[in-house]
Amino acid sequence: MRPRTLRTALASLTAGLAAAGCLTAAGPAVAHAGHQANACSPSVSLAGFSDALDKTTYDGAYVGNLSALAPDRRGSVAALSDRSSLFRLDARTLQPRAVITLADEKGAALDSEGLVADPDGTYLVSSETEPSIRRYSRTGELLGRLPVPDDLRTAPEGRARANGSFEGLTLLPGGRTLVASMEYPLDGDPADLVRFQTWQRTRHGDFRLGDRYGYRTDPGLGVSEVTATPDGRLLVLERGFVSGVGNTVRLHLADRPGRGTTPHKRLLSDLADCPSLGALAKQPQPSPLLDNFEGMTVTGRSKGRLDVLVVSDDNQNDVQTTRFLRLRVRA
Repeated sequence: MRPRTLRTALASLTAGLAAAGCLTAAGPAVAHAGHQANACSPSVSLAGFSDALDKTTYDGAYVGNLSALAPDRRGSVAALSDRSSLFRLDARTLQPRAVITLADEKGAALDSEGLVADPDGTYLVSSETEPSIRRYSRTGELLGRLPVPDDLRTAPEGRARANGSFEGLTLLPGGRTLVASMEYPLDGDPADLVRFQTWQRTRHGDFRLGDRYGYRTDPGLGVSEVTATPDGRLLVLERGFVSGVGNTVRLHLADRPGRGTTPHKRLLSDLADCPSLGALAKQPQPSPLLDNFEGMTVTGRSKGRLDVLVVSDDNQNDVQTTRFLRLRVRA
């Protein structure tokens, strides 16, 4: 979704992306002592970007409005559009291989925002309309729905604001704990406090409600995505937008919390500090590399760093871009 106006994929995947040349990157560079090539910060570097899917279509579906990513089976990346399309992208080229259409129980479209490709072969998809989390088969058949606490429902049924609920979704290592992140605070909560809800997988394979905890955002920002690291911590993408100025996009690392606690977080990078590598912006931005970045997933690990793929939601807007970033993150 487009953020409110504010003031203030597997190691082989990333190797394949680079080998195919589908990500624009700087020429050969040597990292000197104390300096990382294409550094955004001491913890993050930019390996490349791609605008190849911007304003394209596949099998009659618009390849944009991308709100979530997940490593998928058979060497592909699942990319979720918030207009109810789920694409399988080729791991080497990022070109679509297939698309399926998702719908709710009445056949209506979803405002689909979060995605998990479950090891059992199904997809878990969050929608921020109600909000909801539904399970789908690989062909798009609706298989079921997870319980949601009443107070997390969109007002007036609950305390969540419209277009501000389940924006991020991730499965912790081991596949037992599912985490959904709210984008913005509940009505009555502090302006910098958002809720993360968990579910625990039962021995039958379904999910029951688990613990809930708070997460403190930077002033004026919301949470656009969460994705688990291999050790169970969370990469958190915080985002905001100011008309005439552009986007703020910050990558944080949050501890895996205990029951009832607010996890400690550490800023890894403000993406405005990344080298632009020749990227162009279609509207004012603090850096031409920036856009409405909304989807993120860990795709592998090598040489002590995580390979992270990030995508922007262009909202099918002429002044926004569907852009993929490939980051190397020391977490």
